[in-house]
Amino acid sequence: QADSFVFNPHKWMFVNFDCSVYFVKDAEVLKRTFSVMPEYLRTATDGEVTNYRDWHIQLGRRFRSLKLWFVIRSFGVEGLQAKLRKHNAMGLWLKQQVESHPEFELMAPVPLNLVCFRHKPANLQGREAVNEWNAMLLQRLNANGRIFITHTKLGEDYCLRLVPGNEQVDWPDVEEAWQLIQNEASIFYSNHK
Repeated sequence: QADSFVFNPHKWMFVNFDCSVYFVKDAEVLKRTFSVMPEYLRTATDGEVTNYRDWHIQLGRRFRSLKLWFVIRSFGVEGLQAKLRKHNAMGLWLKQQVESHPEFELMAPVPLNLVCFRHKPANLQGREAVNEWNAMLLQRLNANGRIFITHTKLGEDYCLRLVPGNEQVDWPDVEEAWQLIQNEASIFYSNHK
């Protein structure tokens, strides 16, 4: 039911930055929006070929799709599907680890591979204290140099974000990351009570 759909293969399909893919239901509407036709751009083949200059603001464009073509040729569609399914399974595994740990809290649903969570020790009270604690924990985790995770805020809650999505990531990496997060949280918290 959408008129258009856009996604960025440089975010999860192992394509170098920048590469976006979009689909439109009615290309004619899009072309009417962006088309410019000064005399010097008119050719004998107008209307016979797809001229992508009419699909966006700039007249010229880089060959960004070549990067995506090489990735698809390298992995194959089935290979890409297998990688993405594996990353989603890693996200689901991490979700289960967070949910089963008494001092961690899952902060959002995990339909794919993005897991938003936070450390919430039982005796740490108040949203601001928990937020500050998780911000310090994130700095400590990233300063370690063994993993790099990011954060977000869901409502007023500061959350850690772990996304297994790198082409090289494997199960031992995710398991080690989770172990490191638990260890750092435990050690750091015991030193700051």
